[in-house]
Parts: sequence; C-alpha cells; structure tokens
Amino acid sequence: MTKAIRFHQTGGPEVLKLDDVDVGAPEAHQILVRHTAIGLNYIDTYHRSGLYPLPLPSMIGMEAAGVVLATGPDVNDIKSGDRIAYACPPPGSYCEERLIDSDKVVVIPPGVSDDAAAAMMLKGLTAQYLVRQIHKVSSGDTILIHAAAGGVGLIVCQWAKALGATVIGTVSTEEKAVLARSNGCDHTILYTKEDFLERVLDITDGAKLPVVFDSIGKDTFEKSLDCLRPRGKMVSFGQASGPIPPVDLGVFAQKGSLFFTRPTLFNYADTASNLRAMSEDLFRVVASGEVKIQIDQKFALSEARAAHEALESRKTTASTILIP
Repeated sequence: MTKAIRFHQTGGPEVLKLDDVDVGAPEAHQILVRHTAIGLNYIDTYHRSGLYPLPLPSMIGMEAAGVVLATGPDVNDIKSGDRIAYACPPPGSYCEERLIDSDKVVVIPPGVSDDAAAAMMLKGLTAQYLVRQIHKVSSGDTILIHAAAGGVGLIVCQWAKALGATVIGTVSTEEKAVLARSNGCDHTILYTKEDFLERVLDITDGAKLPVVFDSIGKDTFEKSLDCLRPRGKMVSFGQASGPIPPVDLGVFAQKGSLFFTRPTLFNYADTASNLRAMSEDLFRVVASGEVKIQIDQKFALSEARAAHEALESRKTTASTILIP
C-alpha cells in the first residue's frame, strides 16, 4: 500500500483526499517508482475541477521525480536505482509510489537534483515546444509571454532571452515583475494596473509581435490577438482565467491571417523518442546555466489542498513541488 492523493468527486481543493492505495508489482514494460519530489501544475486543477474529466475516483498529478525500485519484464533501458523523471499521462503522481510505463520516463542526468527535475519536466518541456517547435524563437524576435513569473513563464523568459529575443511579460504584482526581470524578461507589464495591449504597441512602436504565448485564456484572449502582426501566431496553452468563449473563426482573417494553436505537451512528447529528444534539449539548457529552475514553494504531499489553494489564488511564483 502507498499513500496517494485522490478525488472522489470534482470540485475545489477541498475534494482532495489522502487515501491508501494498493500499488502492486510491475508488469511488462512497467517500472515501480518511489517518488522523491512531485510537481504541481495548473493542469492538476483542471482535472480536479472536472474541466478535463477523469473517471472517478481518480488519482491526480502529471509530474514527478524518483528512484526506480523494480522493473517488469522487457524493460531494458531503465534499471533499479536509476533516478527518473516524467511529465506524461496517465495522472497519478501525487503519491509515494506508483507503477508507470518505462517509455514515459527519462533518466535524470548527473548535476540535476530530484527537486529540480520534478519542478521542470512538465513546465520545461512545455517551454521547449513553445520556443523550439511552435515558434522557433531567434535573435531579433520580440515575444509576449503571459504569466511571466509562473513556472512556464520563467523558463520561457530565460530560454527566449538565451536565444536572442526581446521578452515582454505580463505579471500581477510588482514583486512578480522583479522576479520576471531577474529571469530575462526585458519589459514587464503589470496587467492589474496597465493595459497590456497599449504597452505592447508602445514597446514595439506599433509593429506588434510574431507570437503570443498565452496560458491565461478568457481574460487575455482578445487583446492577445490584437498584439499580433499579420500572420502572427496565437499560442493558447492554458486557461487559468477560464475557457475561451466560442470564437468566430473569421476573426483570424480580419486581424491579419493569424495562426491559432491550442497545443498540449502530450501531442508533442507523443513517443518515447520525442520525449527523450525534448528532455535532452531541456536538460542541456539547464546544465549550461542558460535556464535556472526556481522552486519557491514546497508542500508536504498531505498538504495538496493548500498547494492547490495557493496556486489558484495566484500566490505562487516560479515552481511548486510536493514532498512525499
């Protein structure tokens, strides 16, 4: 048996319960992992609330790091004692131990701590597909990242800056603005006091942007479109403020033949080879010091409810982890 956070009905953070769960032994292509650190991500709240429905009762959590305790048949590239990390389905990382398919994990390289690995996999791999695949950020680009002081935002700021871009980021407080600037954000916009569209137009002298990375959703969607130059890319990779309302697709033509995408990590890291290539790219920039992983909050696994409350009230900065 292992301790695990589950929810038996959808709702607010109060539905999260600490349960005893039977783990079992690894079968073919599986490994048994003892978690050492667990990542907290906004997608966890979408699962818990029912926005992204799961069968009930459900485990929760997409990301963790740990040590391999045992391997099942036909597992050849992972062995007991390896430090591994993952950020792929199925949900279930909020636990002490779990079984997971070996092709969903990567071995943590020397020099990267378990805490950092747990905090960086989902957010860092998301940043990887944003700045290295959807829009290959290059020197001379000016980009906008919403929630620049969040876990994904800080990695995007650092990575894009290392690639030579000018980075504009929105934040909710002056403290978060300081944090974003210290992580490569050239221009911070306090969206609680400033109109981010007006500031983008000022910063770019009206030229607008080739890409907007938007994890906020409903509250920022329309003005994000207006920040884009013709044929610009609107990348909606989250909806912290709620789902985007129905859209007349003609708006993308009216505003300049814009591109729109609603990506998920699980479509980009959809094979073991893609996952490992993306992870190697992420580990490379972290090992080089171009990207630093900042963990500003730690909660015990049993405090998952408090962690969700802090995340949804936007009281967190950088990354948050749970400790089993």
